[in-house]
Amino acid sequence: MENKLITINLTVCEIYRTTLAWEVQRFSNNFRPKFTNEEVITCYLFGILERRLTVKDVHHFIRNYWADWFPDLPTYKQFNKRITLLAPAFELFAKVLLQQQFDAELPDLLTDSFPIVVAKGGRSNTARAASDLCDKGYCASKKMYFYGVKLHGLCQSQYHKMPKMHYFRVAPASHGDITVAKDILQTAGYINVYGDKAYADSGWQAELETRNVTFRTPTKLKKGQKALCAADIIWSRAISSLRQPIESFFAWLQDKTQIQYASKIRSANGLIAFIFARIAALAFIGA
Repeated sequence: MENKLITINLTVCEIYRTTLAWEVQRFSNNFRPKFTNEEVITCYLFGILERRLTVKDVHHFIRNYWADWFPDLPTYKQFNKRITLLAPAFELFAKVLLQQQFDAELPDLLTDSFPIVVAKGGRSNTARAASDLCDKGYCASKKMYFYGVKLHGLCQSQYHKMPKMHYFRVAPASHGDITVAKDILQTAGYINVYGDKAYADSGWQAELETRNVTFRTPTKLKKGQKALCAADIIWSRAISSLRQPIESFFAWLQDKTQIQYASKIRSANGLIAFIFARIAALAFIGA
């Protein structure tokens, strides 16, 4: 466990020094507080990896078991505030880690979205938390309306392995998967992407082909069509089989971090920190 903490801290310090500091460092008389930004990030990521999945649980864990390592640990209230303030750092840190792990020899990408639920059921109609980022949407795979955001992911396909994390974006729950995908892939080239029927758009796929991007989805029924032909059924099953691992990835992400349930989040920055700290933490153990 000590080796894990040391590895996280060394990685955080290196990336903070070379990248994060330019984005989040406060130019004030207290730009280097006693409990540093690097320590905040390290503690939160380490706690998540040790299955302490709320900020309060992480704070208690560090205070009760690792106080000798972090003698300047602030109160829970201040610790929580620092995590929220460092939301851009967690997002950038996760992206840097994923860029470092990118494998240029794996051109096949899988895409899908995953709901991050701030409120559901009757509460989804009245929820206002993090309203500058969240809204109400529908998750077809889970057949539920919810208030929150969707986590849109691109993962690199690996033969008989969990997909390798590559890129993630957060968007309001009401934004359609294909709308976000068009934005994410607007400058992409020389890749193959596999998605579900929500991404089917022959015109867009033809435009992608001009940039050497092949986007494949199961065949959708045409207007008035009652059933697919045998060839389309075989094609759809093949594509569904190829993209199934990303569903397993999101299930694994949820199992390890409980990322889907964010009912205690009250601000957009808190939600960003909540999501990308979990992605960054799992990048350390590999996916």
